[in-house]
Amino acid sequence: MRITRRHLLQTGMAGLTAPIAARLYAAPKSAPRFLLVFLRGGYDCANLLIPYASADYYAVRPRIAIARPDPQKDSGALALDAQWALAPAVRDTLALLYTQRQLAFIPFAGTEDLSRSHFETQDSIELGQPVNDARDLRSGFLARLVGVLKGGTPIAFTDSLPLALQGHGDIPNISLRSVGKPTFDARQSALLASLYANHPLHAAVEDGLELRAEVSRAMADEMSAANRNAVTTKGFELEAERMARLMREQYRIGFVDIGGWDTHVNEGAANGSLATGLESLARGLRSYAQALGSEWSNTVVVVLSEFGRTFRENGNQGTDHGHGSVYWVLSGSLNGGRICGEQVPVGLATLFQGRDYPVLNDYRAILGGLFTTLWGLSASQLERIFPTVSAVDLHLV
Repeated sequence: MRITRRHLLQTGMAGLTAPIAARLYAAPKSAPRFLLVFLRGGYDCANLLIPYASADYYAVRPRIAIARPDPQKDSGALALDAQWALAPAVRDTLALLYTQRQLAFIPFAGTEDLSRSHFETQDSIELGQPVNDARDLRSGFLARLVGVLKGGTPIAFTDSLPLALQGHGDIPNISLRSVGKPTFDARQSALLASLYANHPLHAAVEDGLELRAEVSRAMADEMSAANRNAVTTKGFELEAERMARLMREQYRIGFVDIGGWDTHVNEGAANGSLATGLESLARGLRSYAQALGSEWSNTVVVVLSEFGRTFRENGNQGTDHGHGSVYWVLSGSLNGGRICGEQVPVGLATLFQGRDYPVLNDYRAILGGLFTTLWGLSASQLERIFPTVSAVDLHLV
């Protein structure tokens, strides 16, 4: 894919270019900004960053694998190197950031937690404490970062304060989520019922309205279970500019969670529910970067999920809870445009427990390396944030 200036202008990305030599420590002297984007539900990383060199990927995903890159097709997967390609859904967003070296991917990333439980693994990541040691269940790693920095003006773009930011004073949160509502609200239901007050169908109408409300509540409960009431990808896309304004003008450390990634059924391949979610998320991140303006070069965004999905598709044309994932790191002054961290060839022989990507890049070590570089942390300060971890510097910032 040849990236031209005309293409950049058409897709709204022209203003995001930055000199490759620019680094965060050479950015304006104001404190750096950091946003953690938590994809709740465990997104299927193998259908975002496609291991197209793996014959096993195509053998075990006969219905949901994304086709190999084809140089004759501008709408297919985009080859990033000899092993990995990017999903078609994000060609006009993430692919451009990658080409501009403002995006990097870290495959085989995650936590040593093996529960494969949404709640347990999400909590484990947000706590940022050793899995096998005694843990303080009210102390999140971002809150400890705020404590080490003696401030940092943090904010959570969530309904309630996430565990990651609990344990350090009064940290504000603001909801981005539009709460799901039944087709008729209480006022509308009462009006409709009154129309049938003396009608033979009155009882049936009331029963029908109550059933509709019950079904709506049940569906909302089911969808929000793994998501923990996180904003949808569309909600994030719509609110990304507002988030950026707040981060640019007032806050330095942010957290947002986005739901909708638990794709057990009908996940889709190049098109479908996962592709739609990735496309919307990527547009939101593009809007966020654009709205930050010059401060995009002083900002780092990390996108992660509690775990990956099974390498094989299941009987419902979806994927189940896995282990290793792919993390994203974005910045206007990133040393990106590459696939980072420890890696192994993707195939059945290298799967963890014969089913999942292994975790070769511990999330605490990755974040610890970023935090150390961004804020110049000492070893003792890092120990307060991520106990017993050795930071890994991937030379991204």
